[in-house]
Amino acid sequence: MAWKGVERGGDGQPVWSGASAVAGATAELQGGVQAEHAQAQARQAGEVILDLQHISLSFGGVKALTDISFDVREHEIRAIIGPNGAGKSSMLNVINGVYHPQQGRIVFRGEERRKMHPTDAARQGIARTFQNIALFKGMTVLDNIMTGRNTRFRSGLLANALWWGPARNEEMRHRQKVEEVIDFLEIQAIRKTPVGRLPYGLQKRVELARALAAEPSMLLLDEPMAGMNVEEKQDMCRFILDVNHQFGTTIVLIEHDMGVVMDISDRVVVLDYGKKIGDGTPEAVKANPDVIRAYLGAGH
Repeated sequence: MAWKGVERGGDGQPVWSGASAVAGATAELQGGVQAEHAQAQARQAGEVILDLQHISLSFGGVKALTDISFDVREHEIRAIIGPNGAGKSSMLNVINGVYHPQQGRIVFRGEERRKMHPTDAARQGIARTFQNIALFKGMTVLDNIMTGRNTRFRSGLLANALWWGPARNEEMRHRQKVEEVIDFLEIQAIRKTPVGRLPYGLQKRVELARALAAEPSMLLLDEPMAGMNVEEKQDMCRFILDVNHQFGTTIVLIEHDMGVVMDISDRVVVLDYGKKIGDGTPEAVKANPDVIRAYLGAGH
């Protein structure tokens, strides 16, 4: 099964840039992305903050993940790649507590996590976006992003209903944080627009904004560029690199566009049929025979 963004050259080897908006659209954009990422790398290579050990997850008789181990270092961009059904989204769901694996250990910042609820993961600094947009379509952009501050509110229900005193001041502080995120992602012009009226690419950006509003230390992005055109992918790549570089946010990224993955990631883990077949730097993964076979088929 060939993955998006992978083509075969005249020598039969994979051409990793493929249809990528970053690696294939223009040389100028590629140079800008790589230069910005090189600057970010200078401050990375931190300690391991997330360690997944021998994770296995099953749904009845279906094995979604089998004995998968890898780690994530602070400040890095860690990519998870693989064909549809490889178990990538299931792995993100394990990390943020939606799924609880039957086997294995998850250690986050030195503490083992056992059957953590997604709310607890959010309070510990893990935020995420989803493969399918999960926004409130009838609410404005501003109100959608405000929901990302939910775990940081301290005032009670009655105080917030009356919107008086400390509760009012607290909401104003949260609103200021949201306005900073709106400015950062350059969506000031649509802040009062209902999300359901926005084009797909902007809805994806709003979902990223909601995750950033939580001020996470680790950001899980599930196919943030899926369905985007070239220009939208360029913008999203820039924002992801800016989040990583300016805020020091650790990013775990699922993406099918191999040009994007190879350009912005520090390390890549490759899944296929729920098993890990590769792990390392983009250069090492590109040269891995098992990865090449998974991309192009055993006949190549």
